[in-house]
Amino acid sequence: MSLEPISRYHQAVSNKPPMFQSPSIPAVADSLVARAERRFDRMSPAQLAELLSDTVYKERLRFEDSAPAPEELAEIDNAARAITDGSRPSLLAALRRLVRGYGEEIHNPFSTRAYKVATRVLPRALSNLVSATDPKRLLMRDLDPSDKIQIQGPVEQIKRLAERGTIILAPTHLSNLDSPLIGYALYQLGLPPFAYGAGLNLFSNPMMAFWMSRLGAYTVDRRKQGRLYKDTLKDYSVEILRHGHHSLFFPGGTRSRSGMVEKNLKKGLLGTGLQAWQENLNEGRGEDGEIFVVPLTLSTELVLEAETLMRDNLAREGKQRYIIGDDEFSQPRTVASFLRRILALDEGVHVTFGAPMDPLGNPVDERGRSIDPMGKPIDRRRYVRDSEGLVEWDAQRDRQYTEGLARALVKAYHRDNVILSTHLAAMAAWRVFEKRHPTLDTWRLVRIEAGGRRMDKPDVVAEIEHVLASLRPLQQAGHVRLSTPDTAEEILRVALQRFASFHTRNAIRKVGATLVVDPELLLFYRNRMVGYGLDSEDTHAARGPKPPGPPGLPSGSPDVGVQP
Repeated sequence: MSLEPISRYHQAVSNKPPMFQSPSIPAVADSLVARAERRFDRMSPAQLAELLSDTVYKERLRFEDSAPAPEELAEIDNAARAITDGSRPSLLAALRRLVRGYGEEIHNPFSTRAYKVATRVLPRALSNLVSATDPKRLLMRDLDPSDKIQIQGPVEQIKRLAERGTIILAPTHLSNLDSPLIGYALYQLGLPPFAYGAGLNLFSNPMMAFWMSRLGAYTVDRRKQGRLYKDTLKDYSVEILRHGHHSLFFPGGTRSRSGMVEKNLKKGLLGTGLQAWQENLNEGRGEDGEIFVVPLTLSTELVLEAETLMRDNLAREGKQRYIIGDDEFSQPRTVASFLRRILALDEGVHVTFGAPMDPLGNPVDERGRSIDPMGKPIDRRRYVRDSEGLVEWDAQRDRQYTEGLARALVKAYHRDNVILSTHLAAMAAWRVFEKRHPTLDTWRLVRIEAGGRRMDKPDVVAEIEHVLASLRPLQQAGHVRLSTPDTAEEILRVALQRFASFHTRNAIRKVGATLVVDPELLLFYRNRMVGYGLDSEDTHAARGPKPPGPPGLPSGSPDVGVQP
């Protein structure tokens, strides 16, 4: 899909408050403190002390892993003294200072000037980068990479909804390259810039930090595990949504270490859309107070950090470490090489926008109306209002609604996942690998000696044919997307070529008449096809559930969160 880029923000969304009017850091910090104080007012001194103690404890644990800045250490020592004092004024003062500090760290004012430069320069730079085969010509070529970044989905509907309300874009997460690639896709569609959370570790590169901090990225320190910090981060998300700033966050929380399509989503930030919508509704805001959620599924034949991510996944037996200090993304030459190679492939990157939803998980039509399973419009406001028409705040109910939204997103991710040659070949080879070693579980398979990693090519080709036969009915039913050559032989040929094009180790490589696999990388790429009922018997930590059924809610809310 080739799209002409739109270079002016107001051409895309003329009737929304521009993100150019970004508030100052002190103003944002004031707003976050005010929100926090409303919660503090409902808490007893004992509850305030518990909240502060949680922060002190979690921060001191963090300090054991990384040396704190002097001001951080002083702030936590001050909080500890407030706990010892125990008086409400001391506890509140310490909590306010912490929230203000968090807010000042999280918010990065958007820069109109930087955005104009980026929309003029960066698309051309990306075009040159991904189109040039000779590095010496990177700055001399001006080719269009839009046919390499394949954008699909109901994009016209999404653009119309962006004019009516505020969009939450909820993508899957493969790599640290996702954000710039998504940003490029949004630019190609003529959509305005989106605010998005970026890990603090990504700001360690001065050049990256300069651009990210001015183009909508707010800072997320995943090392901070205290409840107060997480509440402040959620408050920030509510604030920017309420002010009409489109927002992007990865519901999976971090890059998929296993390579699987996300199935367990984090509900904290996801629920801020529902809260922002209800607050807008409570204030009587009309159409401009509406919030819509758009799933987005990224599919690529290769993943830059695949080797490091899978190693981390296996080392922790599936438990995410959240922060990888040094991976392939930290090496600029490696990133440039990867981009040139993957976006020069025929398939490139698939950016698949899913069907938009309301904050409760219902699909919406072109006008933003929620739709029930029979295809009829429903009034979603009645699910959050009392008998007098006022918003009724109910935390337990809202958690259920957010669960329904999460289930709808997971279903969309699986439905919009594009199966490519590397995924299909890896699934087939893994199945042959398991059959050759039927007594070994996943963890022993990935550690198997070199002599056990060989297999016959005809066996893999036959298995690819079997997998294809299972996939095609799923594709016809709309449960998955398939973009591979038609024959098993050609799928394997393409996969072998792709695997040999970048990684230092090949997931599958041809040696004479046989194939040799790298079990870790093979598992990573095979995992992209978990969740479609194609697995052999389940093995430890390598399996995912079948695509979830229609998301729903407890009785009493029959329409909400139900997909037709």
